Amino acid sequence: MSYLLPAEFATKMVDAGEAKLHMSTRDALIRAFMAGAILAIAAVFAVTVAVQTGYPIIGAILFPVGFSILYLMGFDLLTGVFVLTPLAWLDKRPGVTINRILKHWGIVFIGNFAGALTVAFLMAIVFTYGFSTEPSDVGRVIGEVGEGRTVGYKEYGAGGMATIFIRGVLCNWMVSLGVVGAMISTTVSGKVIAMWMPIMLFFGMGFEHSVVNMFLFPSGLMMGGNFSIMDYLIWNEIPVVLGNLIGGLALTGLTLYTTHVRTAPQKAL
Repeated sequence: MSYLLPAEFATKMVDAGEAKLHMSTRDALIRAFMAGAILAIAAVFAVTVAVQTGYPIIGAILFPVGFSILYLMGFDLLTGVFVLTPLAWLDKRPGVTINRILKHWGIVFIGNFAGALTVAFLMAIVFTYGFSTEPSDVGRVIGEVGEGRTVGYKEYGAGGMATIFIRGVLCNWMVSLGVVGAMISTTVSGKVIAMWMPIMLFFGMGFEHSVVNMFLFPSGLMMGGNFSIMDYLIWNEIPVVLGNLIGGLALTGLTLYTTHVRTAPQKAL
């Protein structure tokens, strides 16, 4: 699969972070929009397969097709830029500042949300025949997911908030490994295999991904889920975004950068 050594792909991570921060606002927004839309379609696909087969694990096995497509196309998820762009700042790349990083994160968040929301609206039309019938089986399940992952956490108070935050941390630990996976091979098949494994794991374990949720929860509201926009923001999106940031950066970005780019001196024999 033309595997690159860790020192090589870790340097590519820093280069990628720098390149994203120097991208035009227009390009960053378009790439983020498409990433959010494609990941949303993949989420619909995974839920559809789970409903049709009765086995959610099959949906988890197939969900990474969307992630693989969007990264092969060069599109960007918020969870990915959380990991890559701070490395360019740590590496003291020219023109990279905290303000520029925060602005880029904001642009990608807006683009991802717009793409996911667009697909949520389009699929709501499909699930309800243009809002003329009750939701289909898949639409009904999506509504139930939105309810369970908002008021379901809220029921447990601080414990529920801790749980959703940790699920966000664990999610982007795995997802960021998928982002890196796109860099560890020079062949399409090698990239896809490396991306597939951790993405399948996160989805199968029910961890919380901020961009997937940008689709699931607006779609759940359209499907009649019994929760509010504030429930979604407070008991899902905000803690999940924070968990995704910490998990991806601390457990993947910083560990790989520290040990493969800023490698400590070897001990004398």
